[in-house]
This record gives sequence, structure tokens and C-alpha cells, in this order.
Amino acid sequence: MFRIGPYTIDSQVILAPMAGVTDRPFRQLCRKLGAGLVVSEMVTSDTRLWNTRKSSYRLNHTGDVEPRSVQIAGGEPQMMAEAARMNVERGAQIIDINMGCPAKKVCNKAAGSALLKDEPLVRDILRAVVDAVDVPVTLKIRTGWAPGQRNGLAIARIAEDAGIQALAVHGRTRACGYKGEVEYDTISQIKQALDIPVFANGDIISPQKAKQVLDYTHADGVLIGRAAQGRPWLFREIDHYLRTGNLLPEPKLEEVKAILLGHLQELYTFYGDFMGPRIARKHVGWYLHSQPEGSTFRKAFNKLESAEEQTSAIEDFFVQLMNYKASA
Repeated sequence: MFRIGPYTIDSQVILAPMAGVTDRPFRQLCRKLGAGLVVSEMVTSDTRLWNTRKSSYRLNHTGDVEPRSVQIAGGEPQMMAEAARMNVERGAQIIDINMGCPAKKVCNKAAGSALLKDEPLVRDILRAVVDAVDVPVTLKIRTGWAPGQRNGLAIARIAEDAGIQALAVHGRTRACGYKGEVEYDTISQIKQALDIPVFANGDIISPQKAKQVLDYTHADGVLIGRAAQGRPWLFREIDHYLRTGNLLPEPKLEEVKAILLGHLQELYTFYGDFMGPRIARKHVGWYLHSQPEGSTFRKAFNKLESAEEQTSAIEDFFVQLMNYKASA
């Protein structure tokens, strides 16, 4: 349990913001399955671009469980401050600043983890955003710009001084992207140096790994990103293990089917008849990639255009899967 401003979060497991993944249907599903806090997809700080269809979906927080945390990205202090204000007007209760994304299209605009090279600019952005809103502001960073330039601790101290109320740290540098081993030593050093909650992020794919990372870093919680794609029940598995020391059994096929079909229905409702089935394709790929014949099914599934065809195909696939496992 930890606090971010006035909010008490009763689980140590948090859904990391992921562009193109942590939309409202996925956030609500992860919250239902044990995440203590969920964070929206990254929204550009350039409010002139908010009229696009993509931004309209990302800015929609209707029905989200409180506290509603919205991530913004950008590299200009006043623009970031204005984006924070406008998101709060639209219902955001926590503003999260992205200084952790290694994607080239983000870093080329001097945003995301590219900002870690410029400590004075980091200070200016954080202060501008904190001063602009009366809700808690949190920050996501990496351990530094490159393995030889791990300035994560310096950035963390700047963040706490600027009034940031919680900090998430991915255990790789900007240069590492998502490759190579995660190092948790910098996260541990940051946790020791700060009084605000610190969350560890990077390659946490199981309940055992979550506990190992928390024991090593003494972080207040773990941020789960890619490991939750197609496995939203990972949150309850980690939460249960951290509370009890016992592992939950893997969900039965009947439950996986129910979760998947429920998730698809929410996608169809949220995105509509045209976009919904297209966005459903990647999620179905994640849910089924480890199942027998999952990749073969996915190729056929990706050609289906309507919600009805997709739902029917999933039903048929699970009948075959259950028969296969019953006879194995």
C-alpha cells in the first residue's frame, strides 16, 4: 500500500502506460483483475493535435476507476503545463510525465527518454507541470541516457525537489531500448535516496520476479507493461503472491475465453464497428500466441472484418482447444 497525493493505492502492482495498448477497455480490465493503479496511453502535449481520432480515444476517461492517471509527453515546459491543465479539466486526477519512452519518433522530438540528457530542461518541465495543476504529478524515467551515462539518480532528486509525488524507473537506459538485461541497482539507489514512492519497471513477467525485484530494490511497487499483453490476470497473480506467498493456479481455458470475449466486446463498443475489430486483432494474437495452433488461427482471424465473425471464430477455437486438451 502507498499513497500518491490524496489517493491510497492498495495493491503494489501497477499497469504501465503503453501507447496503442493501455486504452480504456484494457485499463478497466486490468483494474478489475488486480492492478492497484492503471495509467493511460501517452497523450501528446501538443494540444493542436488533440482533434485527431487517435487523441479523442486517448483522452476519453469516461467510466475509468479512480484515481484516473493520464500520461503526457513533450519537451516544452509551457506546452506540457497547458496539456496537464487541459487533461485535468477533462477528468485526470493524476498527471504522469513520460521521460521513459525510448521510441525514436518520441525521442526525435526531444521528448520521452531523450529529455534525460538535459537536466535543466527536466527541472523546468517538472516545475512547470507541478505548478500548473492542483492534482498529483508523477514521472516515468529510465536509469539514464546510455550505459555510461546513468544519471537516473540525479534526475530522481530533481524530480522530488520539483514536487513530483511518485517515480517509476525502467531499469534500462534510453540507448538500450528494450534489449539486454535490466539492472535494478540504479532503482535501488534511487529508492534509498528519495522519500516519495518509487516503482520498479522492466522485465517483470511473473509473481516470483516481482517479489525478487521488490526485495532487491525495496521499491514501493512494480510497473507491469508488456508482460500483461494477453495476460491481464498477471496482476491478480502478482498481487496474491505478494500478499500471501502463494501462487494462484493458471486460469482455466473457460475463464481465459470469458476474459478474452469480454475484452473484445469492450473494444467493439469503445472503437465502433470498423476500428474495433481491427484493434482486436493484436490483442487476440497476444492472448493466443502460446496456445496450440494459436499462430495458425491468428492468420485466419486477422482476415475477419466484423465483430460477429471474430466472436464466432473465438468460440470455435476454444471448443477445439478444450477438446484437444481433454484428449491430450
